[in-house]
Amino acid sequence: MKMARQFPLNAMRVFDAVARQGSFTRAGEELGMTQTAVSYQIKLLEDLLGEPLFLRRPRQIVLTEIGQRLAPKVAEAFAILSDAFASVLEDAEGTLVISSTYSMASRWLAPRLGSFHLQNPTVAVRLLTEQRLVDFSREAVDVAIRYGDGLWPGLACHRMMGLTVTPMLSPSLAESVGGIEKPEDLLKLPIFDPTDPWWALWFAEAGMPGIDLGDRPHTYLGTQTLEADTVMGGHGVAMLSPEFYADEIARGRLYRPFDLACSDGKAHWLVYPESRRNVPKIRLFRAWLHTQLPDLPD
Repeated sequence: MKMARQFPLNAMRVFDAVARQGSFTRAGEELGMTQTAVSYQIKLLEDLLGEPLFLRRPRQIVLTEIGQRLAPKVAEAFAILSDAFASVLEDAEGTLVISSTYSMASRWLAPRLGSFHLQNPTVAVRLLTEQRLVDFSREAVDVAIRYGDGLWPGLACHRMMGLTVTPMLSPSLAESVGGIEKPEDLLKLPIFDPTDPWWALWFAEAGMPGIDLGDRPHTYLGTQTLEADTVMGGHGVAMLSPEFYADEIARGRLYRPFDLACSDGKAHWLVYPESRRNVPKIRLFRAWLHTQLPDLPD
């Protein structure tokens, strides 16, 4: 006999309960169904098989030979399904997947994640670094750290920190051109990346609006981290965030010639789907962030 394409999963679930309980009534109590509904599902399965599964006797039901052959197979199948689901659920609950821009991940988040693990040893972390905005509806990402205005419909958004930038270079490069005393002295140096809008914003705030860097080589490195590595090698000047490079400045690996730092009014935000606000691992991560950023909004 060829099984119908529409597999009677619900009827099989009811059959498994009746076979284990030895009673339509007790099976109904287990499944939250009436005895009539249980009987109906068993009849559907018997009609499909063309064989009775139970012998109905006064105050007792007994598995037929067909029922005895089927019952352990069905129980095994549901056990496999249960184990598979439990395994996937354990992985989903036990691994926190974070998407972040590369600079934020490498300069701020990654050095601190050890303390998150110490506080939450049962939660593994997978950190993805990417510049694009992830699509929570299509990608297996739990939370993201985004830079922007915090206006993303459907997402819970918690402001983490603003961002300021200022020109930085190596001390040796500054000395090689006789020092950097005025903003225009920066124009003596290779600039990373001349197409970066931060340059126009900073020069404007420094009293030099309309600076055109369009004729310079467009060396694009993509992240502050790579720009900082290049700058510390003495190869040019880049717009970097003092918040990310305080240690390098203190150690003399980076030189910040001006106190002026500019901001575009945007910030780094912790974001995740509003519907997942109470997922345990997300709650744990949010609580940990509060220990690192006490002003983080709830």
